[in-house]
Amino acid sequence: MTKVAVVTGASSGIGAATARRLAQAGFTVYGAARRVDRLAELERDGIRPLPLDLTDDEAMQAAVRKVLDEQGRIDVLVNNAGYGSYGAVEDVPLSEARRQFEVNVFALARLAQLVIPTMRAQRSGRIINVTSMGGKFATAFGGWYHATKFAVEGLSDSMRQELAPFGVDVVIIEPGGIKTEWGGIAAESAQERSGDGPYADRVAKIGSRLGSDSFGSDPSVVAKAIERAATARRPRTRYAIGAGAKPLIAARKVLPDRAMDAMFARGLG
Repeated sequence: MTKVAVVTGASSGIGAATARRLAQAGFTVYGAARRVDRLAELERDGIRPLPLDLTDDEAMQAAVRKVLDEQGRIDVLVNNAGYGSYGAVEDVPLSEARRQFEVNVFALARLAQLVIPTMRAQRSGRIINVTSMGGKFATAFGGWYHATKFAVEGLSDSMRQELAPFGVDVVIIEPGGIKTEWGGIAAESAQERSGDGPYADRVAKIGSRLGSDSFGSDPSVVAKAIERAATARRPRTRYAIGAGAKPLIAARKVLPDRAMDAMFARGLG
């Protein structure tokens, strides 16, 4: 029986690479995104486009219903969609903080709620939540982004324990620096909100690094890890993958807070 996977944020970057990778592995893949026009290339590779606005509950219900009506099952949900909005906590409007939680946390949780009954009935399934190495430690000007990723880490750990008796695995993917649109969006938002005033110098430095293509792994390395998580008989609970992920997460485990602060400060000159 062909297994069915739903990948969110499939219009570019990690999501697009993952959709292709799972399709090559034999899954029937639905690539979900708000910008459906950008799914045309994936459709040519046999991936089924799935319109999905993560801020619209009716749209999320309709998307899951469409997959179940057409396939009768969902075996893998890859919660990849999300974004990083940067700026000093002092400067970021709470409306933007709430929107980031809505997309990065609550939409992820809602999609999980919608697929869990089917997976429980099947007594099998994988929910793969893409967090970040930034769910293990925090850096300046990414406070709200890091808050969402810390939240997904904790949420995923609880879900894993709740769903284990039903044969459903919950796996966390913790990418490091990846060459996607994410860095440019984060840098632009940091400059917009905190590019003037007391934080200007540091924001200019962090913005140049976030927006640089010189640092980062190709999205394919994350897609490969997600494929392993989707197909392994007994997947690991976490996969740290991509530039900087493993050494920085290891450093967080052993270094005191002040030492981590100093390390990141040196990185900003």
